[in-house]
Amino acid sequence: MIFMKKFIILLCIVSSLFGQSNSLFPKSKTDEVLFKKLRELVKDFKGDVGIYVRHMKTGKTVEINADTLFPTASMVKIPIMIGIFDKVEKRELKYDSLLMYRDSLLYPGEDIVGTLKDSGRIALSKNVMLMITTSDNTAALWNQLMAGTGTRINEIMEQNGFKDTRVNSRTPGRELMRSMYGWGVTTPREMAELMSSIRQGKIISPWASERMYRNLARIYWDGEALSEIPPYVHAASKQGAVDKSRSEVVFVNAPSGDYVFCVITKNQQDESWVNENQGFVLLRNVSRTLWQYFEPKDRWKSFPESMKYH
Repeated sequence: MIFMKKFIILLCIVSSLFGQSNSLFPKSKTDEVLFKKLRELVKDFKGDVGIYVRHMKTGKTVEINADTLFPTASMVKIPIMIGIFDKVEKRELKYDSLLMYRDSLLYPGEDIVGTLKDSGRIALSKNVMLMITTSDNTAALWNQLMAGTGTRINEIMEQNGFKDTRVNSRTPGRELMRSMYGWGVTTPREMAELMSSIRQGKIISPWASERMYRNLARIYWDGEALSEIPPYVHAASKQGAVDKSRSEVVFVNAPSGDYVFCVITKNQQDESWVNENQGFVLLRNVSRTLWQYFEPKDRWKSFPESMKYH
């Protein structure tokens, strides 16, 4: 009898653990109509495409290579930000503290933090904001170091149930994955559900999640997926782009119900950096399709491409 009681208790614990895991990645209920619309958008794409969409109210999803590994490019800055807030929550860093910039931190390229003079000062909160808002690479690598490097950030991802989302760059043991995927690696499902977890206050703490969500809602690079969502609708996002990959993850606080989506490409034949790049076009087309599908009564339309950049 005692053995049986212990066995039942053990089963309850195991069931509880599996239940927690399933709550992170809800069981899929495919939206067949939307699936056909998105499949049509990707059928002629020259490269590999992954898409994950979930409507929060209905629970319906669309999955196209949703669990396939893709490069994060600059979307890796979301896990890096989480690493910083892990330190802030533990009081190992102060979010409003002043940092001293050193020239040795410079990552060559167009950004803001890298233009600081040696010994210049910047608040940690601004460093994080610039990493997310303008996708500042110098700020990102500095934050990655302060967060405990990719090793600690990856531990946090693992602890929160994200088995594929990892930092590769400057992280011991991740050299092979870096050669394949660059700075970071993820799947469309995991990146979208990571954004969703932040929105729901489940990452680090409710306060930290709220602060991170506010940062993700202040994006300078709003010419792709965000350009197909009305400017009066609140949305949080992060973009990524390298030669053979374009990506974006977006959480939309839509009037008829929130939805989250992530689009990632890899092995693109089109490596151009023009507005007409096939990856950029796909991001805009997917976002436009989702908005019109979920908000059919809204009459807002984005400006034609010819009017956006002149």
